Amino acid sequence: MFQAALATSQSKNNPIISHVSNEFRHLMQFNFKTEPYKHQREVFDASWDSESWALFLEMGTGKTKVTIDTLAKLYCEGEINAAVVIAPKGVYGNWVAKEIPQHMPDDVPCSVVLWQPNLTQKFKAELLALTNDQEHLKILVMNVESFSSKKGPDVAEWFMKRNPNCLMAVDESTSIKNRTAKRTKSIIKLGKAAKYRRILTGSPITKNPMDLYAQCAFLGTDVLGFESFYAFQGRYAVMKTRKFGNRSFQEITGYRNLDELNTKLQTFSSRILKEDCLDLPEKIYMQRQVPLTKEQESAYKQMKEMALAMLEKGELSTTQSVLTQIMRLQEICCGHLKTDDGQVQEIPNNRMSELLDVISEMNGKVIIWASWVFDIGKIKDELAKVYGPRSVCTFYGDTPVQERDQMVADFQDPESELRFFVANPRTGGYGLTLTAATNMVYYSNQYDLEIRLQSEDRAHRIGQTKHVLYVDLVSPDTVDEKIIAALRNKIDLAQRVLGEEAKAWLI
Repeated sequence: MFQAALATSQSKNNPIISHVSNEFRHLMQFNFKTEPYKHQREVFDASWDSESWALFLEMGTGKTKVTIDTLAKLYCEGEINAAVVIAPKGVYGNWVAKEIPQHMPDDVPCSVVLWQPNLTQKFKAELLALTNDQEHLKILVMNVESFSSKKGPDVAEWFMKRNPNCLMAVDESTSIKNRTAKRTKSIIKLGKAAKYRRILTGSPITKNPMDLYAQCAFLGTDVLGFESFYAFQGRYAVMKTRKFGNRSFQEITGYRNLDELNTKLQTFSSRILKEDCLDLPEKIYMQRQVPLTKEQESAYKQMKEMALAMLEKGELSTTQSVLTQIMRLQEICCGHLKTDDGQVQEIPNNRMSELLDVISEMNGKVIIWASWVFDIGKIKDELAKVYGPRSVCTFYGDTPVQERDQMVADFQDPESELRFFVANPRTGGYGLTLTAATNMVYYSNQYDLEIRLQSEDRAHRIGQTKHVLYVDLVSPDTVDEKIIAALRNKIDLAQRVLGEEAKAWLI
């Protein structure tokens, strides 16, 4: 049993940020660590003391920051002493590594533990120390996938029973839109034990209004006023009975009373689009983590060792030879590797699923940049499956010249079904006007700074009246991170990878 195993762990390695006596917590003065934009402050003021609230804030507008500010405020008011944050794999690590350190006020004492699926002794010790901590705001960050097994719900329940004054937040809440999924049922059940609840998503409806039911059910049955999905469906869906052989079944043929549904949503939610935020920067940058699979880790290690051996032997004596090895490492991060005979060997990976998760959070048209033709083809096939073949086009070296202008025209047309422009930045990164898009995803990155800047400006140029969001898919502890850091700092890698610099890039 988890409880018994945990009880034997030692209280060590707990990341404590600061220390304040619990009895004086309610006297603390709450101050924002990062000054909120106008729309963030308005959402915060409207929602922080509500038991249940939906943050329908478009990606890049700050729903994570508002949630962290809410945690801090409720803690300072003596309302909560703990939180469970649930997010998809590509996001949950960012809460610990970036978001909480960046936005949690310095005068709010805070301890954070990141979920570890293997339940190591170190993790158990950290969790026990966190649970028993009486001096800090305790935050347990978990990935939503862990609730598909027994371990995740057991750990969360154990933690929440010992910390009933708890806020529970589900980031990218469309991950629980399937009311019949095991993880959805577990999370909704646990939500009933939380004192405060939050859901966060930029796009709460991915397919149809029925997506809303499970997300709102987590907040509580009272928010929409329906005790069951079928009551909700009966009110807002148009049903028709169809027969198949001797069987009959109900099929949704349309929707109704949506104005009423929208009015209900407004009583417990905030909706913000990038276009509503006049004070946001013109360019918004985000990263999504894509951990390597075991197969990728093995291939990456072998390739890295081979490259370092070549470097020691003096076989990587030119900039281009070093860059070639860096790009081969990045190929592995994307989930494939070209063999010596020119064949592409696919490696099990999570990058495509993360791309689909990112896109599900976006509104409007999207440009997706990928460095390899293999990836461009796979992305097109996956998007066509999910969104339909007319929703996506590809633009790279082999794209017929006579078709290119029409692709751009269709993408720019607001009435066109074409939503996704999948392109190689060396081909599509120059000269094109793609201002219909306000979202860009870099499935992979070029090391060339000029190519990156040029590709960014396909959407951010004359004619663009909205903020543009750039999302980089990044595998932690790989060349991915180093390439992104260099590009952010406006460093041209081609001038920085010889000699000792090359070794630093490869290790």
